[in-house]
Amino acid sequence: MSALRDAVLARRSYSSVTDQAPTHDEVLSLVEAAGRVADHSSLRPWRLIELRGAARGRLGAALVAAGGATGKDAVKLAAKPLRAPLLIAIVASRVPSHKVPTWEQDAVASGVAHTLSLLLDDAGWGVMWRTGEYTRADAVSAELGIGAHERLMGWLYVGGVHESKRGGSRKPIDAERFVTTLD
Repeated sequence: MSALRDAVLARRSYSSVTDQAPTHDEVLSLVEAAGRVADHSSLRPWRLIELRGAARGRLGAALVAAGGATGKDAVKLAAKPLRAPLLIAIVASRVPSHKVPTWEQDAVASGVAHTLSLLLDDAGWGVMWRTGEYTRADAVSAELGIGAHERLMGWLYVGGVHESKRGGSRKPIDAERFVTTLD
């Protein structure tokens, strides 16, 4: 087995992380590698937004505004972005193209996000990709500066790994179930 295959097989999501996070420069180094995903016509139809500190609180307020939550529900919703010290918003930033449809551009953005999550995991960080209805909310888009030609694909929640959670195992997939051979 190769180290890369081992890293991919060992990858898991961490729903709970510590308050440690990679620096901006560490993120840039990993994004440089993640940005090498297959990209028809090299459009680079994606961008990332780092949210740290108070920016996470403002995102929480936007979630509350988007959901119309009140009372305890609003407090819980506002706290969601505070679950990790670093959130990386994944944005499909679609480029006009007669050759590359929007679904393919969204796939490139997803590929960057997934590759970045693998690289962060391999570097020892806990990562979870979170999505949901709020990725389509106007208040959230306004807070993040999402343009009309863009689509928020979700957030990578990134932080340190609790020692008690390190390792673990994931249920293997039955590859045969997902592969069809045409003769």
